[in-house]
Amino acid sequence: MVKELIHDPIFLAQKSEPADENDRQTAQDLLDTITAHKDECVGMAANMIGVKKRVIVFDESGTFRVMFNPEIIGKSEPYKTEEGCLSLLGAPRPTTRFKKIKVRFQNDDFQTRIKTFTGFTAQIIQHEIDHCGGVLI
Repeated sequence: MVKELIHDPIFLAQKSEPADENDRQTAQDLLDTITAHKDECVGMAANMIGVKKRVIVFDESGTFRVMFNPEIIGKSEPYKTEEGCLSLLGAPRPTTRFKKIKVRFQNDDFQTRIKTFTGFTAQIIQHEIDHCGGVLI
């Protein structure tokens, strides 16, 4: 179901709790919501739709993917950039990201996986994992 976006910085600044198998509907709601905003959004975290769980969705080469409990376990090649966010009003804000990241996460079957991401996909994932940690750009 497409959910309303949360814009409250106090709510968004709270850390999310670990996701479990009961959070599959949250993942589906995120997919539905990002699809409704696909012209203006490439990633979302569950807190952006009012759920404080560690669930993210992101665009990977034109397909939206889901990660439960994502955690960056390696990063290299920092660079400065600017990012916007559907949940935050105003112009893009400066931030530091990494060109290459290694992420441990759980897939749709809650199997633990480790995968390396690079480029823009890595940037999207970093932004969404920040949301899970209550970090706002």
